[in-house]
Amino acid sequence: MAPPVTERGLKSVVWQKIKAAVFDDCKKEGEWKIMLLDEFTTKLLASCCKMTDLLAEGITVVENIYKNREPVRQMKALYFISPTSKSVDCFLHDFASKSENKYKAAYIYFTDFCPDSLFNKIKASCSKSIRRCKEINISFIPLESQVYTLDVPDAFYYCYSPDPSNANGKDAIMEAMAEQIVTVCATLDENPGVRYKSKPLDNASKLAQLVEKKLENYYKIDQKSLIKGKTHSQLIIIDRGFDPVSTVLHELTFQAMAYDLLPIENDTYKYKTDGKEKEAILEEDDDLWVRIRHRHIAVVLEEIPKLMKEISSTKKATEGKTSLSALAQLMKKMPHFRKQITKQVVHLNLAEDCMNKFKPNIEKLCKSEQDLALGTDAEGQKVKDSMRVLLPVLLNKNHDNYDKIRAILLYIFSINGTTEENLDRLIQNVKIENESDMIRNWSYLGVPIVPPSQQSKPLRKDRSTEETFQLSRWTPFIKDILEDAIDNRLDSKEWPYCSQCPAVWNGSGAVSARQKPRTNYLEDRKNGSKLIVFVIGGITYSEMRCAYEVSQAHKSCEVIIGSTHILTPRKLLDDIKMLNKPKDKVSFIKDE
Repeated sequence: MAPPVTERGLKSVVWQKIKAAVFDDCKKEGEWKIMLLDEFTTKLLASCCKMTDLLAEGITVVENIYKNREPVRQMKALYFISPTSKSVDCFLHDFASKSENKYKAAYIYFTDFCPDSLFNKIKASCSKSIRRCKEINISFIPLESQVYTLDVPDAFYYCYSPDPSNANGKDAIMEAMAEQIVTVCATLDENPGVRYKSKPLDNASKLAQLVEKKLENYYKIDQKSLIKGKTHSQLIIIDRGFDPVSTVLHELTFQAMAYDLLPIENDTYKYKTDGKEKEAILEEDDDLWVRIRHRHIAVVLEEIPKLMKEISSTKKATEGKTSLSALAQLMKKMPHFRKQITKQVVHLNLAEDCMNKFKPNIEKLCKSEQDLALGTDAEGQKVKDSMRVLLPVLLNKNHDNYDKIRAILLYIFSINGTTEENLDRLIQNVKIENESDMIRNWSYLGVPIVPPSQQSKPLRKDRSTEETFQLSRWTPFIKDILEDAIDNRLDSKEWPYCSQCPAVWNGSGAVSARQKPRTNYLEDRKNGSKLIVFVIGGITYSEMRCAYEVSQAHKSCEVIIGSTHILTPRKLLDDIKMLNKPKDKVSFIKDE
């Protein structure tokens, strides 16, 4: 069974840190407060706590700082906000003058470093009303127990757009991302060795250098005023183009398949049962979801009905006994059954909805996709002519344009780029002239499209002995990288370090003077080191799954994976199409 939610990794760590740094810091026995949040901190708190947790911390109401609010002058207010002009101006508006103050006093907690310009603005305007003003260094969202996001989807455009006029925007976003990644490391209490994938673009290298510098500064001015040496963890930074295949392939593990095929927004799944519209949130509080989300759809479809049977047989076991004690036991068990059955109904609906999309068209498509991605068929025979695999997909009238574009991309990735003339012919045949940038713009991610690349494709691990389903033979690249990093097999030319590599990861016995010499470095690494991964430009649900699988297999090392945002294939293709268009409206630049 999955661990209870209190033990769920990153979310739990973040909540404990917020509790200690914010709530415990300003707690007074018997005193209630109003809490004000901005867009980012609303997402942050929603990801790691419930309203009941906030009530337990003495919070009576949670308000949006951007909205117009009635004053409550007899109460103190707790502001948990990002250090941006917009949020600070809203705060200052609440304390415009003593006679107009909305609240009795203010406690301000910033998610991360507050620029001097904003800090001085606050000091000059309303320092008398402020009881506390602190930075707590958490500016990321713990999405799952081993997954985080910086919640900056716009970074994709800035990091990969070829438009030179975006250079300032790109620099600002790189700085902001580096600050956010440092807060991930700080929250985990790690000062990791930072390394990056050196080719084909330099985003990863730039971001890694920034993170290294900021980590150094952060641990210099650490509250304990002790310089923290490098811990026995690694942080690996990668550009999105490292594995284009996993972003467009149809995945058949439950979570990845559901988010690809169904309109799930903000983790909310809508379904019909008994003729009624219902909603369910797919989250880690649901043990059943945690247990089955990474399993293949075929396994899920077998498992849920089995669970339904188990429950009904347990219920039957208590029936027919009319003694008071038996009835009392049944009464006690019923709410539990009701809750369990509801969850199973949700997941059964979810699985059936996936299958309704899969059966008519996607099933055939998956075979072709797997053959293109791997270059071999289900029997392990080499695919001699990729075009022969692709054509039936393009000729099939039941596939929509997105599916055809995904197949064309897999074909191009499989042959490591194609000729202009071949690409034009494919685009015209499928009549996707308006969507052709969804294919061509991959070159901005460093992926060979036109002309074919002279460099050979990276070698893959041999996984032929691993048991897989025929339509799920592809393994995301990230799994090779994670396993090689843990086993210390990453090539240091291809994956250079920004800093002196921690001894436990470079196989040498050299150790910094700040760290006590250890007898056995391998042993030391087995005592719970972390591998933190950051992908610039989005990660897929299948890559998230790999982080759990590798952690499971290498008990010594926990993998924490994160990105600017989470990808689904359609959303990614829409974003790629926009890369060569001018960006008129910028929704995110730090402290705009």
